[in-house]
Amino acid sequence: MTTNNNNVVWHHATVTRSRREQLNGHKGAILWFTGLSGSGKSTIAHAVEERLHQSGCRTFVFDGDNVRHGLCGDLGFSQKDRSENIRRIGEMVKLFLEAGSIVLTAFISPIRKDRERVRSLVPAGDFIEIYCRCPLDVCESRDVKGLYHRARSGEVKEFTGISSPYEAPEKPELVLDTNVCSLDECTGKVMALLSQRGIISK
Repeated sequence: MTTNNNNVVWHHATVTRSRREQLNGHKGAILWFTGLSGSGKSTIAHAVEERLHQSGCRTFVFDGDNVRHGLCGDLGFSQKDRSENIRRIGEMVKLFLEAGSIVLTAFISPIRKDRERVRSLVPAGDFIEIYCRCPLDVCESRDVKGLYHRARSGEVKEFTGISSPYEAPEKPELVLDTNVCSLDECTGKVMALLSQRGIISK
């Protein structure tokens, strides 16, 4: 979505992303965790952020529930609203990337084209898609919010994995099999990838 207002002009700052990254001591990146509800996205994202923070990195986690309390509080869960939810988040994380931060997101983001649209907003290599792969029955067994039970009973409409589709990534940068890998193992794999890509120092 672009503005039609001819009076809106993009202002180019003298403090650039590269200068911010130099000050931060690490590169910026978007870690996009995607997967079914209960697959471990938020838990892993926050664990990775803790590791990064302890290493002196500038980070921020965008969590699905938190964003829907504010930035996207006016949106529902129709396909149109889900896409708009991800579009807004994409524009927001792009700004954090320009600040030189390592941005971690934890959203189901079920539609592949919505995730790819966010990828297209930023330079190649800056969007790291991390697929938290987990069987539906395992996700349901972790149903701490009771959402799957409510979806099965018809109380919650358009619930991903039950009455609404989830399109798994075709070529994610990293796959975490969260039903067999521990939290420490998953966190370690993400940290290793960031090191391999030169986003953080080894």
